[in-house]
Amino acid sequence: MTDTGQRKRPQESLEKEPSVEAVGKTGATRRGGGDPATRGRTTIADGVVEKIAGLAARDVVGVHAMGGGLARTFGAVRDRVPGSSKSVSRGVKAEVGEVQTALDLEIVVEYGVSIADVAHAVRENVIGAVERMTGLEVVEVNIAVSDVKLPDEEDDEPQGRLQ
Repeated sequence: MTDTGQRKRPQESLEKEPSVEAVGKTGATRRGGGDPATRGRTTIADGVVEKIAGLAARDVVGVHAMGGGLARTFGAVRDRVPGSSKSVSRGVKAEVGEVQTALDLEIVVEYGVSIADVAHAVRENVIGAVERMTGLEVVEVNIAVSDVKLPDEEDDEPQGRLQ
């Protein structure tokens, strides 16, 4: 393709006159009226919000793990199975509506950190990530601290397999 130095101008008639889909007894029916962003509906599954919230919560310093003891035990076993993936939504429950969502998180904090500060940071990080990525308004983030990871305790969650 060669460049002749001239640019084609957009057809002004397309901007001034709406396109016609069909003509009935009453006249022309317009196609595609209104803002394109309002045509259709987007739904977001609970699991999507749970994954986003789980990843955002794990990013906070002082959060050792997500989920209660039983969930972490089953998760640790499942994580050791070849071909399985780590459940990022473990310890997170979301209720998603059309424009709002509410979240319940269960976390394990590391010994020595301020639980109030960790909970505040988790709320900020989770709300920011969920609202930014989904456009949903987060109306509440309830946090249950189910355990404290002591320095001399063994990890329930594997760090990964050596190859």
